[in-house]
Amino acid sequence: MNAVSSIGGTTAAGIAASVRDLVDVGRLGAGDALPPIRSLSQELGVNRNTVAAAYRLLVAAGVAETHGRGGTVIAAVPDAARDGASARPGLVDLASGNPDPRLLPDVVEYVRGYEASLYGTPAEHAGLAAWARGALGEELPGPFGVVVTHGAVDAIERLLAMHLTRGDAVAVEDPCFLAHISTLRLNGFTAIPVAVDQCGMSARGLSDALEAGARAVICTPRAQNPTGASLKAERAEALRAVLVRHPHALVIEDDHLWALSTAGYHRITPPELPRWALVRSVAKFLGPDLRLAVVAADEETVDRLHARLGPATTWVSHLLQHAVAGMLDDPRVERLRQTARAAYAARATSLVDALRRRSIEVSIAPDGLNVWIETAATADALAARGWRVRPANAFAVGATIDAVRVTTSTLTEQQAEAFAADLQEAACSQA
Repeated sequence: MNAVSSIGGTTAAGIAASVRDLVDVGRLGAGDALPPIRSLSQELGVNRNTVAAAYRLLVAAGVAETHGRGGTVIAAVPDAARDGASARPGLVDLASGNPDPRLLPDVVEYVRGYEASLYGTPAEHAGLAAWARGALGEELPGPFGVVVTHGAVDAIERLLAMHLTRGDAVAVEDPCFLAHISTLRLNGFTAIPVAVDQCGMSARGLSDALEAGARAVICTPRAQNPTGASLKAERAEALRAVLVRHPHALVIEDDHLWALSTAGYHRITPPELPRWALVRSVAKFLGPDLRLAVVAADEETVDRLHARLGPATTWVSHLLQHAVAGMLDDPRVERLRQTARAAYAARATSLVDALRRRSIEVSIAPDGLNVWIETAATADALAARGWRVRPANAFAVGATIDAVRVTTSTLTEQQAEAFAADLQEAACSQA
């Protein structure tokens, strides 16, 4: 028997449950088309509106997706692009987004002194929580709470899931960080693109996105990935002026590169906004395997996060928190952080200067580990010359442009010169 002909039910919920049962047992799979609303309503003897409502339930649950005139089909697991994939043998990897491992501290040293934590222990390590309140209190006026999560991506996914429902729209930077794109796709949120320029997220674009129905915004105040843009004070003020007109919006500031950025922090969240979070990860300056981020947020959001990261369920390992707290309190690690920040800035500048000597201008001054280059040279053309970079379409939310992202965290001056020459040649060959 055809699986589609096995769909039953007389209510929207019953029809949707029948389809889900067929998916769960493998009789319907990704890409399989559901019957047209008219034909299924006739077969089941129900009103067309009932079938339409059932299909909306399936789409809202992520089981199905609409293809316009192509009808409604069973949804596949969304693609989840990510940084860090290994380069093809023989290529110089300028695409990974990774920090330089030589500029990371020895984590093992800081595990010493750990005492076993048991169920019921407070979710936050006392030393780490105290450091966070002290460090963040200098930059956040008014009351806030602190929560430790399993990295910045985990924090942002939890924050969105707590405040939004599937199908809600989120304003995001365009081009956008790969993990944010994946988070939105996997959770069924709709991304509304907001352009990024040399001053950061566009205030006009954010206003348009919120007017179009965005219920949350994710903004990177420093070292935006992939462009490297950092917010200027005037732009942050303009963004605050937009957000104060939309008090319903959840504002998430992903300050992922706070420890290595050469720019100051300019907050976009108006003090009177009820729902907000500032997320700071340790991945880039202590190591990507340290899956830990500190979140400062309004009291209600903190309570909701604690409910999901409580001491009896999914708290962040106290062994991990103990190690991070020790590193943050060590003057040697602070000196290494300052060395790393200067080194990354110098390496990015080295590439920008090498490009400029070939009359190739970088429109956004880079901050952090990446340089965004608008160029006709494609990733494939550069791969043919021995370089692996990330193409702009990997980060696109709206229209794509001709550009590549180059990770400069381990780039030498000799490599910068060679890459600039090859990029110029590749761009000329595309003209």
